[in-house]
Amino acid sequence: MRANLDDLVPRLLERQPRAVARAISIVEDGGEGQRELVRRLYPHTGKARIVGITGPPGAGKSTLVDRMARLCRKRDETVGILCVDPTSPYTGGAILGDRIRMQSLYTDPGVFIRSMATRGAMGGLARASRDAVDLLDAAGFDWVLLETVGVGQDEVDVVRTVDSVVVVTVPGLGDDIQAIKAGILEIADVFVINKADREGVERAARDLEMMLSLGEHGEWLPPILKTVASREEGIGEVLAAVERHREHLTASGELDKRRRGHLRLRVETILKERIVAAADRVLGVEREVERGFEQRTDPYRVADRLFSGVIHAEEVEVEGVISPMEERAP
Repeated sequence: MRANLDDLVPRLLERQPRAVARAISIVEDGGEGQRELVRRLYPHTGKARIVGITGPPGAGKSTLVDRMARLCRKRDETVGILCVDPTSPYTGGAILGDRIRMQSLYTDPGVFIRSMATRGAMGGLARASRDAVDLLDAAGFDWVLLETVGVGQDEVDVVRTVDSVVVVTVPGLGDDIQAIKAGILEIADVFVINKADREGVERAARDLEMMLSLGEHGEWLPPILKTVASREEGIGEVLAAVERHREHLTASGELDKRRRGHLRLRVETILKERIVAAADRVLGVEREVERGFEQRTDPYRVADRLFSGVIHAEEVEVEGVISPMEERAP
């Protein structure tokens, strides 16, 4: 694997499409290859404008992303697009339909498109998707657009993985506006009412304005924009709003704060996964759960038992982590 990465990393840094595609496949597969690849590329990240596009199904997110990418290319800016699709809880398969909708961009060497399955992750985001964002950032794309499935309350997690969040809705959703209020209203940096040629667009705008007036937004008040993405109307205004938000984040110091939060989230996720894996190796999570069920043991005590087993195990092989005893060794 190391020899393969020695060849792959330089080609990815040159933004060669095959290398980028292969690298994303490696992070999707997980394991040591994923960790080593991210280790090598992470120092090259931090320059791309990372934008999340989310909202209810049917809001036209894919069309909006497609038109945003086209406008970026007219400005001679490169774009990496990640479309995170729903995964079947039974088969693990994903729809991956966004790639079909964006066929017109495939021949453009300045655009890279990849669909990724959520694999049941909260917020519609595969764990590997954030690593994939790093790869596109390191490859030198000016923009990285992350389109999520729009799954409601869980979508709040998207705000912790991107710099700017665009929430897309459409007129006539009715009660779905309330779902936005309950789930993802607080994470939006820019609101887009797509399909604004439909009846009810003004009411949708008023509803969003009313909801915004009830919240706390600090120095940045999310703008409410109207687009007809299928006719490329209002796309320039969306990009301009995202750029203004980026300028605000940079000037206020919020960009560093957000990215520090991104890193913390990823570190916590890795730690949780490793602790669960270690507990499974030491005691067996399924065995302890079964034991707890039979004994009517509360979940906190079952978790305490598993955690204590990890802490007090004489040898727990957690790959890539140095134990305190090893750190103290001369």
